[in-house]
Amino acid sequence: MRKYAILLVLILASCVRQNQPPARQDDACSILDQRPGWLRDMTKTEAVWGAPIHVQMAIIWKESNFRSRAKTKRTYFLGAIPTGRVSSAFGFSQALDGTWDDYQRATGAKRARRSDYGDSTDFIGWYMSETNRRNGVAMDDAYNQYLAYHQGQGGFARGSYRGKDWLLNVARQVQNRADAYEAQLADCT
Repeated sequence: MRKYAILLVLILASCVRQNQPPARQDDACSILDQRPGWLRDMTKTEAVWGAPIHVQMAIIWKESNFRSRAKTKRTYFLGAIPTGRVSSAFGFSQALDGTWDDYQRATGAKRARRSDYGDSTDFIGWYMSETNRRNGVAMDDAYNQYLAYHQGQGGFARGSYRGKDWLLNVARQVQNRADAYEAQLADCT
């Protein structure tokens, strides 16, 4: 019986470790050393949708810090009573419920989960492809791809990001991270 208890603890501990985000998120090579299956997922997404790996990684870094079950902040009534969350964004990609539903309908990926890295990268590739098709944003333009990702296709087309200095700064962070990941990936893949 003791052997089974120890085995169960080891299995549970390995599951917890796999749900932890990579330790060195500023280093693409370190991330892929810790999660080798993620490169396979991102390579497939790049082949299907044309979304560069370094841009996929930068978006996931900014949206969820590579956390599989990331959620938005809770909102509170009178500072103490929880009333819900800021939005329905969830998982690696922080996809909203409605946008995730659109993705599943468009791609036929009915069993896709936002907490699955491969499904999330496929979603990001699909969304980037839509941004390219609808708004003419180059697939390797992490700055504008992120603005469209954050504001939605229509919002981006209307320029809803203009005047939002905080968001423009975030998009610059994503571009800078994508540039760093691209340089790092050249040395480790």
